[in-house]
Amino acid sequence: MILMNVYCNKIMKPIDGSCCQPEPPLTLIQKLAFCFFTLSIIGYLIINLIHRNNFRKNKSCTDLESGEEKKPAISTPNVSTLEMLLHSFCKLGLIMTYFYLCDRANLFMKENKFYTHSSFFIPIVYILVLGVFYTENTKETKVLNREQTDEWKGWMQLVILIYHISGASTFLPVYMHIRVLVAAYLFQTGYGHFSYFWIKGDFGVYRVCQVLFRLNFLVVVLCIVMDRPYQFYYFVPLVTVWFMIIYATLAIWPQIVQKKANGNCLWHFGLLLKLICLLTCIYFLSYSQGAFEKIFSFWPLSKCFELNGNVYEWWFRWKLDRYVVFHGMLFAFIYLALQKRQMISEGKGDPLFSNRVSNVLLFISIVSFLTYSIWASSCKNKTECNELHPSVSVVQILAFILIRNIPGYVRSVYSSFFAWFGKISLELFICQYHIWLAADTKGILVLIPGYPMFNVLVSTFIFVCVAHEISQITNDLAQIVVPKDNSTLLKRLLCIAGFFSGLLLFSAMQDQSRH
Repeated sequence: MILMNVYCNKIMKPIDGSCCQPEPPLTLIQKLAFCFFTLSIIGYLIINLIHRNNFRKNKSCTDLESGEEKKPAISTPNVSTLEMLLHSFCKLGLIMTYFYLCDRANLFMKENKFYTHSSFFIPIVYILVLGVFYTENTKETKVLNREQTDEWKGWMQLVILIYHISGASTFLPVYMHIRVLVAAYLFQTGYGHFSYFWIKGDFGVYRVCQVLFRLNFLVVVLCIVMDRPYQFYYFVPLVTVWFMIIYATLAIWPQIVQKKANGNCLWHFGLLLKLICLLTCIYFLSYSQGAFEKIFSFWPLSKCFELNGNVYEWWFRWKLDRYVVFHGMLFAFIYLALQKRQMISEGKGDPLFSNRVSNVLLFISIVSFLTYSIWASSCKNKTECNELHPSVSVVQILAFILIRNIPGYVRSVYSSFFAWFGKISLELFICQYHIWLAADTKGILVLIPGYPMFNVLVSTFIFVCVAHEISQITNDLAQIVVPKDNSTLLKRLLCIAGFFSGLLLFSAMQDQSRH
């Protein structure tokens, strides 16, 4: 068997085996990234050493004659932007080293997934109990307030993580419910960004750059360090493209926002017309694979959205949840219109509507939620389910929102446990690819061989800590890289454009050398 591995694994390079398989050689881009992070670490250490020496020189000392303490002539210097930048890249460099060792070097073992009902449902019950235990009162009681959406993202992300590590995709009812959770993330994308643009009317470059940076920073770094295409982390391209679609829909002339629409009700019809045009475009592209592939096959878009030499995977991912962002935008529009006209009650402990209407809607929501679950459990195959999913997933999403928000006492509380995970849900989703799962999500990372439960506990703890730290790094860098001043922001954008141009050039050189 070893002799066969020596001969075969070098040629076939199986994803679930590393015996006698050499490590992939470092690409030019990976080498440059290694040099960059190394220089960042050295630079940070030098600056930190200089600051410490200056602090010691200016440290308070005691006057021997009077016995009184002398104050330093110069106060301790504040942390400079350069030092913050180098500190962030220093931490990021160490984290990326851990990523590479876990999923590119043959340092740690990997094991295959094996699904059992207990391996999926027991952890679900466990986190549910923990979530209920950490219940607190919300600061505000509006529908889908920040604490509630963080909670929603949190428990969904934990369920998705358990789904991935347990290999539950082989069990169709679980697969269909997880598809609804992914759709719910996209629903929140439509709801959240529409609400912001509609209420604030802020279509400035700063807002766009902030969102794009926070969504894509980690994935761009991983594409460089782990030598993976952008489309490999499919969810980030998905939310990025949908954000740009939402922005384009609302920003193009005429720009219709809440302040303008309040003065004249006809503007509401104008916005609905925009949404209908968006829906028409979505419908056309979903049934015209050729047109879709032509749009995303142009360079440099093809470089971002191709996987294994074509954009079929991107088309499949986009098509699978094509209507749910539109549903989120429409829900936000209807909800904000009702809120403006004071047709709903969002006081603490108050039902959302009158008692009779609330009870009827709550009953319909529970029936709809259960009906979808019964349908998902009776699906015969993935192909059939995936065809119907884009049209019916919104039923369970809306049912959940109404169940969660109609009763005032339910709307007034949230789980701080789930909300904490919700704040780092994007980082958790991306980091799992390499430092929790392994072999590009096909297997499970083994840090401690022979002790599967202890291994999962240790790897999970490290994984969550790393995701939280990356979230902090991203927030810090977003403030530095994307400033509010327009002239400074323009200069940064030119630098970023130069960086990506160089990245594309090096990538083209790598592709030529491989061929």
